[in-house]
Amino acid sequence: MKGKLYLIPNSLGNQDPDIFLPKYVMDKILSIKYFIVEDLRNARRFLKLIDKKIVIDDLIFFELNKHTQSKQVETYIEPANTGMDIGLLSEAGLPGIADPGAGIITAAHKENIQVLPLTGPSSIFLGLMASGLNGQQFKFHGYLPIQKNDRIKSLKQLEKSAVTTGETQIFIETPYRNIAMMKNIIETCNENTMIAIAADITLESEYIHTKTVSEWKKGLPNLHKRPAVFLIGQKQQ
Repeated sequence: MKGKLYLIPNSLGNQDPDIFLPKYVMDKILSIKYFIVEDLRNARRFLKLIDKKIVIDDLIFFELNKHTQSKQVETYIEPANTGMDIGLLSEAGLPGIADPGAGIITAAHKENIQVLPLTGPSSIFLGLMASGLNGQQFKFHGYLPIQKNDRIKSLKQLEKSAVTTGETQIFIETPYRNIAMMKNIIETCNENTMIAIAADITLESEYIHTKTVSEWKKGLPNLHKRPAVFLIGQKQQ
């Protein structure tokens, strides 16, 4: 019998796992010996938060990041072919969502290895839930272009899509560029366009507000180095 690939959510900040993970998820994590992770140090820290008594040296880790070659990805799921369960651990939030885990998941499906997603937090979906914007129709765009001219062009396109389709447009930014992004948004978008900002979601410093561009021009939050989700949409009735 083949093992299974479990998709393991991580916190959106350094938190007690009891706050963001159901007990059955933590129990399942502790039963797994093989883990595919982005960063070894962060993965070890996360597992120690789950159970301080866990023996890290008894576990086997495979690193999945921008340096990982496609041939390596296929070898990472080999333990499942011998009956061992594997955990794909996100760096933050949900595996496979704004996360490099899709290749592993695809490889598992190809090998007929069962893929089981586990419950946990997602900044993208939590931000959408709390925004008051259209949660029936939405699109996630990941990161927008870094170059200012290209970014402004993308913002205009997203705003146009929000108006013509009614879909909420969702994107993220590298935390140290958040302030520049917000300035570009209020300089580019129309006065009545609704903009939601969701930063530090699930943390004590959580900040979630939805306002028109005109209202945001009266004052912007300090988003420097704070994980944030941006949403562009139309006022809901």
